[in-house]
Amino acid sequence: MKYAYSFLAVLALVVFAWLGSKIPGMQYLFGVAIPYLAIMIFLGGFVYRVVYWAKSPVPFSIPTTCGQGKSLDFIKQDKLDCPTKTSEVVARMFLEIFAFRSLFRNTKSEIHEGPKITYESSKWLWLFALIFHYSFLVVVIRHMRLFLNPVPEWLQFLDFMDAGAVLQIGSPLFYASSAGLVLGVVLLFGRRLVNRQVRYISLLNDYFPLFLIFGIASTGMLMRYVLRDNIDIITIKELLVGLVTLSPVISAKIGSIFYIHVFLVSTLLVYFPFSKLMHMGGVFMSPTRNMANDSRAKRHINPWNDPTIKPHSYAGYEDEFREFMVDAGIPVEKELPPKADEEQG
Repeated sequence: MKYAYSFLAVLALVVFAWLGSKIPGMQYLFGVAIPYLAIMIFLGGFVYRVVYWAKSPVPFSIPTTCGQGKSLDFIKQDKLDCPTKTSEVVARMFLEIFAFRSLFRNTKSEIHEGPKITYESSKWLWLFALIFHYSFLVVVIRHMRLFLNPVPEWLQFLDFMDAGAVLQIGSPLFYASSAGLVLGVVLLFGRRLVNRQVRYISLLNDYFPLFLIFGIASTGMLMRYVLRDNIDIITIKELLVGLVTLSPVISAKIGSIFYIHVFLVSTLLVYFPFSKLMHMGGVFMSPTRNMANDSRAKRHINPWNDPTIKPHSYAGYEDEFREFMVDAGIPVEKELPPKADEEQG
C-alpha cells in the first residue's frame, strides 16, 4: 500500500495540473508563478540544509576505513580506503561521487540452512544507480538548450551524441538518456518490490520520488514522441527563455501536457531539499568520507570543549571515588591505603 499511496499522490498532481491548465488565466500560475516559487524554495532549502550540516559539530576524526591504514614502511597502505593526505581524500571523494565506488564494492549477505551465512556481490545495484544518475544528469544538462539563446556548441554536441544522431535512430531522434532514466527508475522500483528486506524498510517517501521522476520522464517523452502536433517548441522556448530573463510570455499554443510536465518538475524541486534526495549535497558533508584517517599521527582536539571544564582522567576519577568503587565491588587499579582497609574491616 505504501507504493500505491505514492502512485495516487503523483496521479493527483497530474490531474490537478491538467484541470488547472484548462481554466482560462491559470496558465500563468502553472507556467510562471509555480516554477519561480519552486526554484526559490529549492535554492533556499538546498543552501539551508548544506549550511546546517556545515555548522554541525564534528569533534572527532571518524572516517570510514575499509583497508590497511598507514603503518610501517614495509606494510602497503590502502590510500583510497584509509587516506592520510588531502590529495588521497580528494581521490576517494571523486570516485565516490562520479563512480559510486562504495556501492560498487557493496556485498549482500544471506542466511541459509545450517545456519550458514553467505556473502555475494551486488554489482547490479551499482549498475542500476549508475544508469539512473547519469541519465538524469544528461537530461538536465540537455534541457539547458531550451533556456539559452544561442545554444553553446558543447551543448549542441551533447544533444547530438545523446540523440544517437550518428546512427539516425528514430524520427524524431531517440534520446538514450530518456530511455536510461526510465529504465533506471523501473529497475530501482522493481528492486524495492522484489527484495523483501528492502521492501520491508521502504517507506512512502522512498516510492514517491520514483513515481514523480517517472511521471516527469513519461510526460517529457509524450511531448517529444507522441503529442508532437500539440506542442509548439518555439513558443515553449520563448516562455523558458523569458523565465530566465524575468520576462515570461504565456501563449495559448502551449498544450496541457507541458503544464503537467512543468508542474511535476516544480513539485520535485520543492520536495528535493526536504527529502532523501539531498544526498546529492550531503555526500560532500559526510565526515566518514571527507576526513583523513590520521588520528594516530595527529591529535584531534574537540573545538567545542568548554574551556572552563577541566578534563577528568580515569586516574583522577578513581582517586575521587575509590572507596565507593571498592564497596560496590568494582575493580580498581590502586588498592585502598591500609588505614582505609582497617576502617572498612
